[in-house]
Amino acid sequence: MADPKGFMNITERETAPRRPVPVRIQDWKEVYAKRNGEVVKAQASRCMDCGIPFCHAGCPLGNLIPEWNDLTHRDRNREAIDRLHATNNFPEFTGRLCPAPCESACVLGINQPAVTIKEIEVSIIDDAFDAGYVTPSIPERLTGKTIAVVGSGPAGLAAAQQLTRAGHTVAVYERDDRIGGLLRYGIPDFKMEKMHLDRRLAQMEAEGTRFRTSVNVGVDISWEDLKRRYDAVLIATGAMVPRSLDVPGADLDGVHFAMEYLTQSNKAVAGDQLENQINASGKHVVILGGGDTGADCLGTATRQGALSVSTLAIGKKPADHRTEDQPWPSVPNLFEVASAHEEFGERLYAHSTVEFVGENGRLVGVRVADTEFVDGKRIPKVGTERIMPADLVFLALGFTGPETQDLTAQLQTPLDSRGNLARDGQYHIADGVFVAGDAGRGQSLIVWAIAEGRAAAAAIDKHLEGETQLPFPVKPTDKPISVYS
Repeated sequence: MADPKGFMNITERETAPRRPVPVRIQDWKEVYAKRNGEVVKAQASRCMDCGIPFCHAGCPLGNLIPEWNDLTHRDRNREAIDRLHATNNFPEFTGRLCPAPCESACVLGINQPAVTIKEIEVSIIDDAFDAGYVTPSIPERLTGKTIAVVGSGPAGLAAAQQLTRAGHTVAVYERDDRIGGLLRYGIPDFKMEKMHLDRRLAQMEAEGTRFRTSVNVGVDISWEDLKRRYDAVLIATGAMVPRSLDVPGADLDGVHFAMEYLTQSNKAVAGDQLENQINASGKHVVILGGGDTGADCLGTATRQGALSVSTLAIGKKPADHRTEDQPWPSVPNLFEVASAHEEFGERLYAHSTVEFVGENGRLVGVRVADTEFVDGKRIPKVGTERIMPADLVFLALGFTGPETQDLTAQLQTPLDSRGNLARDGQYHIADGVFVAGDAGRGQSLIVWAIAEGRAAAAAIDKHLEGETQLPFPVKPTDKPISVYS
């Protein structure tokens, strides 16, 4: 512990400043300005090196947070990235996209602002890339075993990297035209520029991982054929079935799922030419859903030049601070201001959607009402209905589970009570077939996806080799202390 009194000498959190709103909404670059290394070191000194570091329990990856905090404060950057990579394949992703349940579990957070764990994490990896510390880790020997990983999101990529480094020959199949899954097409560049994804993929290719894009497994190649070609198959396809809203007018032109909108925007930002792209320029936009996906839609519509944007949530506005029913170290449901909320638009709570209003098949408004809570249910309150003008509506209501039709038909894979792919304690679902990430867990956090990808890799390695040296961070039945479980 470099500074035993660090948390006493520095009592306030300080993170990288966001670029001025008028500047950043003119481009798609990340909203944060360059981080000050001295500030990061000072913030790292606030870590108390607790006897029982609850941040470990808050992080599904089991990140060695006090260790790399201490190394950062001591300016031992090479050792810091080694400790960070020991548990996390992709800290450049989690450091930008994870909601940081580790910070909610930080012991300092009991009576002071928590340590800026996420900020320190992303600083470590960015500095490591700049210093040339991130290099391919090529296996010393090949096992001769082949593995297909279906899905190139964080779970699939983490598993592929672990298995490649164990000496297996790994091919990652992705139905989109580029590798990355939601990292590529679900996350706007103002949250994570794709250079961070591309340079990690370059490392993985140099290590030996093979990538197959524009292959829809189950259609272009059957699951049975894939299973015959490879010694093991890992399903990491995510939970991509969007939650719809069963109200009149849901089929009107102008009502879209959020991911359809974000995918098109990300492709356009990448330089693709799209026909009939959904564009919010000069339009009144309503977003249903107050989570991260809704905020991503807001930031995207702002940069496209929307005339107005209203984000509607059916529930009450969350509290600004922990309430008694959300004690430390659980992850509280708090009112948060994302970068997109600073830029534009209004946020409305306790608003129920009654109907999408149209003219000649085209959306012109949303009929809403105040939310009334009756016997624990949220329903529209009679007599409070009114119409909000809307040219576009984006449904950002989460996801209901994985796409399973081809899987269940071709492999007879079982489903659990929530419609996810059922697996045992070793991520096993059928003979030689495994599942990791949201496809088996349901919609969750990026840290859970990476943790499950690493664990599934260990299970596959043991299945093929009889033993494994790969870490097994979590079991499929593990429950976090987070409300996001």
